[in-house]
Amino acid sequence: MTWKIQALTGDAAGQEISIEQDMLVGRHQEADLMLQSGEVSRKHAALLLKDQELWVQDLNSSNGTYVNDLRIDQEVSLKDGDTLQFASIKFSVLHAVEDLIDPVEPELPLSGVEEEAEVPKSAAQQMNDQGMPDLKERDAGVQLSRDGMPQNISVPKPAPIPEGVDIHAVSEQPAQVEVEQIESRVEQEKEQQKNASVGLMTIVALIILAIIAWLFFK
Repeated sequence: MTWKIQALTGDAAGQEISIEQDMLVGRHQEADLMLQSGEVSRKHAALLLKDQELWVQDLNSSNGTYVNDLRIDQEVSLKDGDTLQFASIKFSVLHAVEDLIDPVEPELPLSGVEEEAEVPKSAAQQMNDQGMPDLKERDAGVQLSRDGMPQNISVPKPAPIPEGVDIHAVSEQPAQVEVEQIESRVEQEKEQQKNASVGLMTIVALIILAIIAWLFFK
């Protein structure tokens, strides 16, 4: 945030002064803001920047420092629109409006700003990168038959095995967990109906045999 004070009285009326660092206000030649007035002390006051806030401190001046017409005796935080007075010289406190809005940074291609994080490649990807030619290179010079089949294609050499890759290493397979097969309720109902039908047919057959036996021995 850029703070400014604008002179309201005196020879510099209308002039704006940017406060970009701590400033000494007074009549002394080494003052950052030198005010040519007999009412202003040699080291009158100090303007301080703290956490992007503007503060004013009176340095035991003879004619005092005022904020909004009130004399101060300790550090006071200033706000936009406050009236700041050193003896009889008045200023208006301002801050740049454009600094309140975050600037929109233009979007740049990743190649010009930052590179993508490199992701470790697997052994298969490393072998593919080292041994497989580019697609355009594989297509160049390939002759096709009338049926569209490629001719005179040589078998590429196997890719070299990257260093540190153990082709005999067997990755551990996760232990298989047996899942108990739960018989569905529908299958249970069908089985019960089947058993009931068999039982009923058996009873009917026994009754028929009993009737035949009774008729035979009658």
